[in-house]
Amino acid sequence: MNELESRWRDLGEFIREQRRIGHLSLRKLSEMAGISNPYLSQIERGLRKPSAEILQQIARALEISSETLYVRAGILESREGETDLITEIRRDPWINEEQKKTLIQIYESFRAERTTSRRGPGGFWGAAGEPESKAGAGR
Repeated sequence: MNELESRWRDLGEFIREQRRIGHLSLRKLSEMAGISNPYLSQIERGLRKPSAEILQQIARALEISSETLYVRAGILESREGETDLITEIRRDPWINEEQKKTLIQIYESFRAERTTSRRGPGGFWGAAGEPESKAGAGR
């Protein structure tokens, strides 16, 4: 088997694992993602190469980051040293599903707030990614 076929199969297995962690049937996930049941089944078995848009729909339905699926599909390169916190939360056996959803919602709201406001703890974020004071930001 070549590397590309292996990548698609690994992606499909990951999607299946995330679906099972979320206690979703194949049919339910396909409905939530807005794709057909047979197509999702083929993706999970590594028989189809989904587009970035389809991966985004699946990620949204699974409540994981699209980037996670893009990296697994080879669309994006993984960032060294970063873990997918959402996946790790979903795997945690010590908390229930409602607690996992709450943690994920809080985490995503914090990330969205930071990227939209571009504010750091002490002021605005500068061009180099370092916090600047409000006076130094010129705003």
